[in-house]
Amino acid sequence: MIKHELERYEEYKDSGIDWINTVPDHWTVSRVKDLAFLKSGNSIVSEQIEDEGSYPVYGGNGLRGYFSQYTNNGDYILIGRQGALCGNINYANGKFWASEHAVVVYLNNKIVIKWFGEILKVMNLNQYSLSAAQPGLAIDRIKRLLLPVPSFQEQKSIANYMDTQTAKIDRKIDLLAKKATKYSELKLSLIYETVTRGLAKTVPMKDSGVEWIGEMPENWEVKRLKDVFKTIKGKSLELKEEQFENHLPNLSLEFLRNDKVRYIEYSFSESPIYRASSNDLIIVWDGAGVGEILKAKEGFLSSTIAKLKFYDLSEKEYFYNIRFIVENKLKKIPTGMGIPHLNPTILYNFMIPAPPKIEREAIVDYLNKKTLTIDRIIKTINIEIEKLKELRKTLINDVVTGKIKVTREGE
Repeated sequence: MIKHELERYEEYKDSGIDWINTVPDHWTVSRVKDLAFLKSGNSIVSEQIEDEGSYPVYGGNGLRGYFSQYTNNGDYILIGRQGALCGNINYANGKFWASEHAVVVYLNNKIVIKWFGEILKVMNLNQYSLSAAQPGLAIDRIKRLLLPVPSFQEQKSIANYMDTQTAKIDRKIDLLAKKATKYSELKLSLIYETVTRGLAKTVPMKDSGVEWIGEMPENWEVKRLKDVFKTIKGKSLELKEEQFENHLPNLSLEFLRNDKVRYIEYSFSESPIYRASSNDLIIVWDGAGVGEILKAKEGFLSSTIAKLKFYDLSEKEYFYNIRFIVENKLKKIPTGMGIPHLNPTILYNFMIPAPPKIEREAIVDYLNKKTLTIDRIIKTINIEIEKLKELRKTLINDVVTGKIKVTREGE
């Protein structure tokens, strides 16, 4: 694990800033507008933005595409102005077009861009957004915010130190991420080999007639997914923030992934059809994550989710083990010009190998044991990655707020 030394400044003083208690005694305190001029970017319509072009177009959340003209030339900080992620910080350089959804930061002399950008991140500007259906950043308020300011030389030293130390952390994160990817690929390869070849390696083989399966054991069959399960798509109902009698969690992808829950008032007459439990498998039908297959939670199916109703329950665990292969195929063929959605014809006609029940159960048992070991390794790697990301965040916070003393010699 990479560590940073906690050398502190000799004297500190009360900052008078609401988000930081003390700062090094020789640092000054200034308003954002005393250090930089903030200006919204220029309007551009989506039809003007291309996938390729002369100059990048940056919105509130980063790169949007390309355009034939540019508004800025140089190194700039961009602040997201609208949407749920307003207040986020990005950097842009060279010639680019800043859209009206971004605020361009024009720095005064003697202000180092990397130091200023990183302290803006620490300040969490999103908390100053205006509450509305479409959140927006209160720029006038941002201009008046106070922040601690080291000397120009210290700003350069801090920026150099952050570049050096975060590069070390990023390299470790990159190596760990590649390691996790290799284990994920190993898992997928193991599943593919097992569900197409079986556990016995010397049995006679035959052509499956399905390109992605290739050869399979002679006594196996292939099945369309429509012969394995039917789908029950959820309903779009009014969402509630609080739970009362006859209210169930809205079973959305947001809830399944992040436990962010809202509730639906349901009718008992509908509940057997649209309710799901932890024993069910679901598939994302519309929107982000389309084609992803997950274990459900107790809740009411949202309109973007479909429950898989298996004709033979013994096939459910087998299908869950091969879901990665199915997902990889389905995610490459979503339809829809705007919000992506599954094509039911493609889903139902998708072919999978179908071994006899005894072999199917043996495969499930084998894969459960093998993939559990791989999953534990991947989880351990991901925990290390999260620790490094937190260390990176803490290091930046500590140096830009003066908790750590950075000298030219320590760059």
